[in-house]
Amino acid sequence: MEKSNLKAYYGGIYERLHALTAQRRLRSRYFITGEIVSFVIAIALVAAFATDRMGIVALWLAALAVVVYLVVRKMDAANDRRIDELEQQLRVVNRELHYLEGDFFDFDNGARFSDSHHPFAFDLDLFGNGSLFQRVCRTVTSGGADVLASWLKHWNTRAGEAAAKAIADRSNAIEALSRLADWRMLFMASGTAEQTDTRRTKTAVEAVRDINVSSEASSSLLLFVALAVLAGFYATVVCSVFGVLPSSVPTLWGILMFFSVFMLCSSQLRKVSRAADRMVGEMRIYVRLFGFVMTLPDEFAANGRQGKNVPKEIADIHAALEGAHDSMRELEQILNAIDRRANVLGMIFTDTLFLSDFFLVRRFLKWQKRCAQSMDGWIDAVSRLDALVSMATFAYNEPSARKAEIVDGSDVVFEARGLWHPFLGDKAVRNDFSIADRNYYIVTGANMAGKSTFLRSLGVNYVLAMNGMPVFADSLKVSVFALFTSMRTTDDLTRGISYFNAELLRLKQLIGECRKEDNTLIILDEILKGTNSADKLSGSRMFLEYISQRRVSGVIATHDLELSKMADNLSGRFHNFCFEIKLGERVTYTYKITPGVARNQNATFLLKGILADGDALQEKERKGE
Repeated sequence: MEKSNLKAYYGGIYERLHALTAQRRLRSRYFITGEIVSFVIAIALVAAFATDRMGIVALWLAALAVVVYLVVRKMDAANDRRIDELEQQLRVVNRELHYLEGDFFDFDNGARFSDSHHPFAFDLDLFGNGSLFQRVCRTVTSGGADVLASWLKHWNTRAGEAAAKAIADRSNAIEALSRLADWRMLFMASGTAEQTDTRRTKTAVEAVRDINVSSEASSSLLLFVALAVLAGFYATVVCSVFGVLPSSVPTLWGILMFFSVFMLCSSQLRKVSRAADRMVGEMRIYVRLFGFVMTLPDEFAANGRQGKNVPKEIADIHAALEGAHDSMRELEQILNAIDRRANVLGMIFTDTLFLSDFFLVRRFLKWQKRCAQSMDGWIDAVSRLDALVSMATFAYNEPSARKAEIVDGSDVVFEARGLWHPFLGDKAVRNDFSIADRNYYIVTGANMAGKSTFLRSLGVNYVLAMNGMPVFADSLKVSVFALFTSMRTTDDLTRGISYFNAELLRLKQLIGECRKEDNTLIILDEILKGTNSADKLSGSRMFLEYISQRRVSGVIATHDLELSKMADNLSGRFHNFCFEIKLGERVTYTYKITPGVARNQNATFLLKGILADGDALQEKERKGE
């Protein structure tokens, strides 16, 4: 699907939802009118009955008017809930239309996940305004955002074939979910305008899990005693009815039962009510999502029972959530039963006749034992699905992106055809580029010729490939390896760290990371920028000679043309590539990478133009123009 077709698709949904919302709002006005009219009629008929104008007929008609009022009110409440659902769906669709227009600022930018010390996240703009995370993230829970950020920052670089299979499983899940456009929209609309706070929800769950309710209530012995007491009570009632026992016996028995169960269970139920009520409130969105997962098409059913082509990651989530929705409904029923205890007469009646508080405590203990330990797992499963839905929506919205080919093996493999940076859209220039294991590529070129953007294109597309998302290339074949970049070093004056010192610390971190990993690709933009040119050349050469002795491959951009001479000396593992420009009346940028060393530079040329413009302006000012 082309982006123009995507706009038509989302636009069509938006118009349909807008029309449905308008209809529902009009219907709401009719319902309100109906409530007012039926209520007024009921009052008028009661008044007519009170003044004896219509007799008993007025009372029956008033009762009918009250029934009509209650029915209309119920329909009005259901209509309001539907309006809320439609408005949530409109919000989701509107955000996707903004995305297609290049406006990403309705989405979470993930700035809290930014880390300048991470091996590559800071350099590749994974987090922050306009970042990759902001373009991908659609999560309705903070746990989903945490999972998405973690996946972007980390992957298994040591597992070889297992890592490639895990990536393939996630890729299949993303591809399958991307085909469920309507389901994904409803999933995202199940949330609220703000992400549900997963940590706060887990804290509430922990409080319920840790409620210290007397476990004796769940024992078989106490159940036998309770049933025996109830049987004895009903036996005394029967005996009293037939005159065998005086009525005072069942009366005293019932009073004793009530006070016993009330004193034993009341404080326990208050603890349950406080903690569980808070948890249910926090879990409201999760309960909705638990149920929503069960509406996935049959082919995504748990454990892949529907066929061998079921995406494993989705089937695992489906299996992990089995029973979650029913469990939460049961807890809500327990809380509703506790709430009904506020009716004192009803509580006395049910405790006396049925020992209801005892059985309510017992019911909660059984729920706590069976379900409470599973809650964190259910929440984590929803978080994983939340992240997958975001990735699938990104894949759906980028029809020009392609699925990467992940290959096994311990060597660095990176073969790209028509690669471009995802942030540039249709204006991007595509490049072919391949990286061989333990080879190094020195990239030269003028300022603004495209070197840094190209380096980021390599890194960002690799991050996408490792997460099973489509990449921005006509084709991309990669193996699984570690990635380290150094492109945006900054000083830290608050800690007394100069720019040059920060560069050295980054290179030290790089060496340490390369020692930990079996194989690493490094992407560097100007080594040792913070020193003079002679020292920079000497230090850069020394560093590259050192790192080339490890299981490391690299792409290094530089303005220092002398560094390109390393291709003449080191066993054919250093190669020169460049972004050449054309100088004429103006500078022409091709943004195409080609073999060789750049010949043309633009700093002097552009500066001459600036100085000439300054002279021309000064001359105009002198002439008073």
